[in-house]
Amino acid sequence: MNSWHNFIKEEQVKPYMLSLKSFLQSRKEKTSVYPKESEYFRAFDLTPLDSIKVVILGQDPYHGKGQAHGLSFSVQKGVGIPPSLKNIYTEISRDTGASSPQDGFLEDWAKQGVLLLNTVLTVEEGQAGAHRGKGWEEFTDKAIQTISQDQEHVVFMLWGMPARNKKNLIDSNKHLILEAPHPSPLSAYRGFIGCGHFSKANQYLLNAGKTPIQWFG
Repeated sequence: MNSWHNFIKEEQVKPYMLSLKSFLQSRKEKTSVYPKESEYFRAFDLTPLDSIKVVILGQDPYHGKGQAHGLSFSVQKGVGIPPSLKNIYTEISRDTGASSPQDGFLEDWAKQGVLLLNTVLTVEEGQAGAHRGKGWEEFTDKAIQTISQDQEHVVFMLWGMPARNKKNLIDSNKHLILEAPHPSPLSAYRGFIGCGHFSKANQYLLNAGKTPIQWFG
């Protein structure tokens, strides 16, 4: 059984999650909500708690049709690579020398132990941030705290202020916290490009006796 199963099961019956579920149901009757319900917890399905090596914290899902599928920064094959992910690829290539892939599908990272977590797990079509403050933050904060408490030697990549504000949830004595501006076109060249997070993460994992992440196949 996936080690997140009990965590999700316990949270789902709490008042804040029941309220969130009711809110989501009402919004789905009026507009398109992304990703689809079966993919809300996709990041947790693909990256069990005891396999996590890296956490990449996003904000909320992509709000264009056919983009979001439950993993932060990732899009399905056949969907154009969004600007933030292009900048992530640019930095990985600069940092590691590897060539960028042709798609933005990041499930391979998730299966290697990279938890691609958004702080808010749903959004409405064309409305960035539409579901902020509705309960998802409480859920994802608890997930971050659980990783910090239960695991050791995890790399947390916190990009942009909303992610960096989660720093106080993480035990920096047990884990590596890497901070940078967000990779969006607005801020990528203020310090994200050049941050070296991907090689730093792999060096830390190696030093901890873990297999490094193969960022590009």
